[in-house]
Parts: sequence; structure tokens; C-alpha cells
Amino acid sequence: MRNARLTRYLYPLAGAIFLLLAWEVYVVGFGVPVIVLPRPMQVLDALVSERAVLFAQGWVTLKECVYGFGLAFIVGIPIAVAIATSRTLNQMFYPILIAMQSVPKVALAPIVLVWLGIGIESKLAIVWLVAFFPIVVDTAAGLRTTPRELLELAQSLQASRFQIFTKIQFPAALPFVVSGSKVAITLAVIGAVIAEFVGSSEGLGNLLLAANSQLNTPLAFAALFSLAALGIALYGVVVLAEHLLKPWLPANTGHRP
Repeated sequence: MRNARLTRYLYPLAGAIFLLLAWEVYVVGFGVPVIVLPRPMQVLDALVSERAVLFAQGWVTLKECVYGFGLAFIVGIPIAVAIATSRTLNQMFYPILIAMQSVPKVALAPIVLVWLGIGIESKLAIVWLVAFFPIVVDTAAGLRTTPRELLELAQSLQASRFQIFTKIQFPAALPFVVSGSKVAITLAVIGAVIAEFVGSSEGLGNLLLAANSQLNTPLAFAALFSLAALGIALYGVVVLAEHLLKPWLPANTGHRP
């Protein structure tokens, strides 16, 4: 067990080292200009020298991601419950949700910007739009896959609909809620960057645009690595929440990881 856990961390580390070495060899071997692709050490220098700026702008992007994800979660769960428990609401609104998800958020961002301005409200709206769908779909799927025999047993014991939902349906759907949250939290980072690209004076997305306009490629890559670290950290928080919820999760659910 210990060796398997160690291997789980060593393989990604080995893969990252291999990619960095290949990157270094390619840049040095072919004489690639810094403006096109900097060396890994140049990116590291930018990460260290500009750490204060990266932290300040990363904090802005972090707030947009967390607030937008929280809004998507708070709004998405009740909608998923309504869709899963009512065939009428499912037929009325599920096709609309599919249509909304099919529209590229980059196309919606300028419209949202006109409606809400360049403040944090437009950023939250775009993050919400991106993170909302996987939470709704996965939660609704989890509620629909509740074992029928458990529902019939609860009904035979004259349990109320509220008791059936709180004691059986929602606990059975928790793995799906967690799965949808994992997808949504990573998409939240993408949504925040899209919002900052379209109209913002702060955030890692804005810093990336500014670095590109100044042909400061090492700083642009430093911003990209910071966004990757932010996404991994937020994903790790959801995984930690899943670990804390493990006593309430079904032992064998068959949901996707």
C-alpha cells in the first residue's frame, strides 16, 4: 500500500521532470528566441522575481473562482433536485440547459460585460455559467440512479418525501455531486480567465494579456504556471472535501472518478 501511494506521486513528478528536460533541450538545441519560448529557468526566474505581482493577481482570480463556484453550487443543487424529481420541469428546462451549455462562453462574455460592467459581478456571472452545468447534470444523474429497492422500502415504511430525499436520495447522489464539483472547480478557473481576457484591469488573465502585449514571454509563462497551480489547489480542496465526506459516501456507487 505504501509503495503504491509513493508510486502515485513519483510518476507525475517523473513526467514533469521529463517534460522540463525536453523543453530545455529543444530551446537550447534549436536556438529558440526567448520571445517565442523561454527556457524553464527563465520562467522560474520570472516566478521568483514577480512573485508579489503573481500573488496579488492570483488572489483576485482565486476570489472570482471561489465565489463563482459557490454561486454555481448553491443555485445548481436546487435546480438539479427540481429537474430530477419532476418530469415536467425536466422536459421544460433540461433542453434549455443543454442549449446554454452549447453556447461558447467566450461569445457570451462580451454580452455579460455590457450588462454587468467590468467589476467582479461580470466575472462571477461568467464563472457561474461555466461551472453551473456539470454540477446540475451530475447531481440530477445521481438522484435518478437511487436504488429503486431503497425507495420502495422507505415508501413501505411510510417515510415522507422529505425523509426519503434527505435519508436516501441525496446521500446516494453525493458521489455524483462531488464528481460534478471536481469538473466545475477546474472549469471555474477557465471561466475566470475568459472574463479577465474580455474586460478586466486585474487578475492572472489580465496579467497574461499584459505580458504578451509587452513581449514578456517569461512572465506570460509564469502567469500560466500560476493558473495551473491555482487550478490544482482548488481541485485538491474538492478532493479533501470528498475525503471528509467519505463516511457518508456509499461504498460502491459506480460513479465516474
